[in-house]
Amino acid sequence: MTSCIFCKIVNKELPATIVYEDDEFLAFNDINPIDKVHILIIPKQHIENLISAEKNGVDSEIFGRMLMLGTKLAKESGLEGFRTMINSGASGGQEVFHIHFHVYGGSSQLKKI
Repeated sequence: MTSCIFCKIVNKELPATIVYEDDEFLAFNDINPIDKVHILIIPKQHIENLISAEKNGVDSEIFGRMLMLGTKLAKESGLEGFRTMINSGASGGQEVFHIHFHVYGGSSQLKKI
């Protein structure tokens, strides 16, 4: 998708501090971190969000692999515990319409939900 900011990052048209890349995923530091460690994990394939993934028959196993990658990156970042977050749809707080998992942690100031 040509206007998607995350697709532009995947295509190296926009800069990002990349912390991981393979054939399927790209992970980079969030430009507005909410904690000491705040990584975004995206599939290189453009998937708008969980809602569209279900409608378009996206293989659900991709999301399991993304979560396990989040665990790996959190550990490599020195986190003993961390949070993950996925916003889906505008009313769900999604701002960039390319699915992305937030992995964050590192401070004790996060409120428990």
